[in-house]
Amino acid sequence: MPVRSADATELRGRVVAVGDGDDITMLTDRRQRVRVRLAAIDAPERRQPFGDRARQILSQLVFERRVVLRATCTDRNGRTIAHVFVGGQHVNAEMVRRGAAWVFLRYSGDPALWRLQREAQAARRGLWALPEPQRVPPWEWRESRRRSR
Repeated sequence: MPVRSADATELRGRVVAVGDGDDITMLTDRRQRVRVRLAAIDAPERRQPFGDRARQILSQLVFERRVVLRATCTDRNGRTIAHVFVGGQHVNAEMVRRGAAWVFLRYSGDPALWRLQREAQAARRGLWALPEPQRVPPWEWRESRRRSR
């Protein structure tokens, strides 16, 4: 469960690592490492169908590039939850537009993101081109993995 802050904080820096399709590490202008979870989206896990491809797409968008974060809160793992921008492009929205991530059902009420997801689905972009049984939302995939242990 995210810990909400009173208002969004803006951070600037360079992305030094991409963990998966919704997780990056940024080095701030003050040389501070910040682990970031992209807000409002959920990308396939690395072992999930399209997981590696989602990571590649995010890497193309942000790796070794200067970004602006609009941090909204911190999650239970200490990661900063943020909207990420590169040159004015909203990376979170771009991941959904390209079909590389789902809108995170539990944490997004942004109608623009839902519209982008419907467009990606209709165009069969990215993960939406996978056969239906392989299009499992990451939150369901993680839950099924927990149950099978």
